[in-house]
Amino acid sequence: MKLWGRILWTLLSGSRGRRGAPQGWAPNSWKPRSSLSGQLNATEVVSHWTQVFEQRGIPEARKSSEYIVAHVLGAKTFQSLRPVLWTKPLTPKQLQYIQELCSHRLQRMPVQYILGEWDFQGLSLKMEPPVFIPRPETEELVEWVLEEVAQRPPAVGAQSGPLILEVGCGSGAIALSLLSQLPESQVIAVDKGEAAVRLTRKNAQRLQLQDRIRIVPLDITSEGCWTHLLPWGPIDLVVSNPPYVFHKDMEQLAPEICSYEDLVALDGGEEGMDIITRILTLAPRLLNASGSIFLEVDPRHPELVSSWLQSRPDLRLSLVAVRKDFCGRPRFLHVRKSAA
Repeated sequence: MKLWGRILWTLLSGSRGRRGAPQGWAPNSWKPRSSLSGQLNATEVVSHWTQVFEQRGIPEARKSSEYIVAHVLGAKTFQSLRPVLWTKPLTPKQLQYIQELCSHRLQRMPVQYILGEWDFQGLSLKMEPPVFIPRPETEELVEWVLEEVAQRPPAVGAQSGPLILEVGCGSGAIALSLLSQLPESQVIAVDKGEAAVRLTRKNAQRLQLQDRIRIVPLDITSEGCWTHLLPWGPIDLVVSNPPYVFHKDMEQLAPEICSYEDLVALDGGEEGMDIITRILTLAPRLLNASGSIFLEVDPRHPELVSSWLQSRPDLRLSLVAVRKDFCGRPRFLHVRKSAA
């Protein structure tokens, strides 16, 4: 699953698609080959749809086919299927279901939405458009936060686990991953999107983590929004994968992203800093005396954020570490609050 997540993220460098199906494609303009009505096994069906996807210019044609066929057969991946299922003839009902799902892929719908679920940090999360699909880079952000928490000595008189604020919870991937791996932690998850708030609630209940998370519909760009969070503070950590795409780069997003995901969850304004600076402005009011902020950002942002923080000494925040992602790009920031 992680491999496909990496592949999907590379689509950010692809061509921009219009809302809906790609140009030249009508949903009912293609019919499957008649051979699919015969006695075909899973391997043959994967090969068939791989060829169709390749002919239609669908990225990662084989991976798409394998995930869809595996899903219909009740598995996460094609490789995890019992070998006997690779050669066992599929039923007409199974073939029809595969055709329906593949027709969505032909319209450039992301596999995560087609399957309706995706794995993140070992958790199976429901996925629903247009809520932002978590990328594999964000798994690395969670891993860094966990490392930092493990290295910190417990504060005198503090709770046994950290109180964490996630800004822009989306599907709940970050918040629920931290809760599942920090059994004594608590999370406040905020998002201004109604669909995101609903999906995070669903995923929290699905994973039976609802008792340790408060999910708050909140727009952090609104005046005085921080006052809604004060009653639950002070907060130990703020974690966010905020909108950070430079506005000029939005035109380069792939059809899978432009047509289905919430673009508000990606567009960070002219320099991708609009929400980042908002988080950094609000955080000092909510964090405890030695609290930290962990952010996922664009590789161009570490220098921009450092300069911005130097221009705002009143915030008493310092950029203390930058970490690279699996492609070697500076992707994650650790900002710490300093004593007055």
